[in-house]
Amino acid sequence: MNSVRTLEDLQSTIEKSKLSIIYISRPDCSVCHGLLPQIEKVLVEDFPQVVSLHVNADEIPEIAGVYSIFTVPVVIVFVEGKEMFRKARFVPIEEFRSQLSRLVTFMEDE
Repeated sequence: MNSVRTLEDLQSTIEKSKLSIIYISRPDCSVCHGLLPQIEKVLVEDFPQVVSLHVNADEIPEIAGVYSIFTVPVVIVFVEGKEMFRKARFVPIEEFRSQLSRLVTFMEDE
């Protein structure tokens, strides 16, 4: 998962990617630290073709307004720059894996 330090870099990468995921967290969030390795494992093992980005909300505070973030962690999935779905705070990993799998399969069939 690549770290992004500016909103411009984040938006540019999302717009250029067919399928991308952003993981938004804060350094002082224990749930964020526990969830990140689980999300990374899903992406590395099952979906290496997905562009994955990690954003520290403290480094880019304006991300809250741009993406309507009210809590962390947040996982947002984008297809061709458009938000498809998001999960926030407590993310059920198997549900996330299943939704992402259906989306990837659908996109591959096109």
